Amino acid sequence: MNTRYKMTVAYDGHFFHGFQAQPKQRTVQGVIETALKKMTKGIYVKVEGSGRTDAGVHSLGQVIHFDYPGNIIPAERMLYALNSMMPLDVEFTDSEIVANDFHVRYSTTGKWYRYRVSLDKFVNPFKRFYTGHYPYQVDLRKMQLAAKDLLGEHDFTSFAASGGQIKNKVRTMYYVNVQRDEKENELIFDFICSGFLYNMVRILVAALLEIGNGKRPVDDFPRIIKSKNRQEVRETAQASGLYLYHVFYEKIPEKYRLDQHL
Repeated sequence: MNTRYKMTVAYDGHFFHGFQAQPKQRTVQGVIETALKKMTKGIYVKVEGSGRTDAGVHSLGQVIHFDYPGNIIPAERMLYALNSMMPLDVEFTDSEIVANDFHVRYSTTGKWYRYRVSLDKFVNPFKRFYTGHYPYQVDLRKMQLAAKDLLGEHDFTSFAASGGQIKNKVRTMYYVNVQRDEKENELIFDFICSGFLYNMVRILVAALLEIGNGKRPVDDFPRIIKSKNRQEVRETAQASGLYLYHVFYEKIPEKYRLDQHL
């Protein structure tokens, strides 16, 4: 009898070749599956993730599930057991036993990604793995105004990098927020959406930065969305600034449902 565990995991993505297991590459999925194989004394346990983060992308709220064979281990004990076997750049923050029909990817109602951009003139050696870098003048108000045009249901083809497997690129954007952290001299971008396409957040951030810098007009997003043409936004922000912040399995809280107020 297998027991299905749902667990939340945080990781520093810098030394990983992404989340998904790949031959001869260090990946988050691979590290977790190796630990589970030790716990089961050689039985392979497949780990499913809520999404695939790329090389260099971080997580505060990635969610996984797996079916553990044998006797039931209490959720808290599973949390401590796996954390005792993790490298320093991975930590489980939550664990629960769920029904066998729960699926970490198909049961989601939305995801929250955060992107951090350093505005320092030069690359800060202590931030280089954890922020993007944009050493140019930006107008915060322009970016905040432009972000409103992303809310609601749209075909986000123009913001999807080539290489993605998904054909239907219609998504609902519930929440977009751009703020400035004066103390850190950073911009913080938050996006909550029903789902994200390949590199979608990084492409959106690049376009918003161009609007903030005056390279694009404030009202450019409706035109870009309508075009369904990736060539309209050629830049992609660096992987280092991207964080999978939270995965929703319940209804998106009303305070984040800004799309309803359009």
